Amino acid sequence: MSKMFMTQLSGLIKRISEKEEFSIEDAGRLLAQGLISEGTIYMKGFGEMAVIETEATEGAETLQNVHRWTPSARLTEADRVLIASRFSDDPGALTLAKKLIDTGIPFAAISSKREETGIEELADAFIDLRLTQGILPDDEGGRTGFPSSIAGLYAYFLLKMTIEEIVNEYD
Repeated sequence: MSKMFMTQLSGLIKRISEKEEFSIEDAGRLLAQGLISEGTIYMKGFGEMAVIETEATEGAETLQNVHRWTPSARLTEADRVLIASRFSDDPGALTLAKKLIDTGIPFAAISSKREETGIEELADAFIDLRLTQGILPDDEGGRTGFPSSIAGLYAYFLLKMTIEEIVNEYD
């Protein structure tokens, strides 16, 4: 089971790397704009995707001037937001996205797109994790092993490295 999971997980990581390269670049530019203009990057992860917030703000290699988004955050036009959710139609993520649009705050989103229109249509940049079901078949004919947080962290690290590269070129 371990080898099968690793094979499927490796395939997922490769798909994100190959198919989302331009989206990661776009999101990196958008978020780097906030740092370059002396703004703040706020992050909000819904459900298990809160792990991205934790990594960005408390991990071994935190990103400069990044804070967790809270409803009391006072955003300025220089600020940017990164929203992460399991699926693009997450109600909390959509509510936050609409609030950001209403206040004119640019934002990027990381999630898996589903059939219904979701945050991918609202975000200034969208990274699709391409994970809509478990990656392994189970004994009952379904699917198991849904590594959304692993995929989200992988996309975050690619995004972080892109942001740092852009900011370093600007300095």
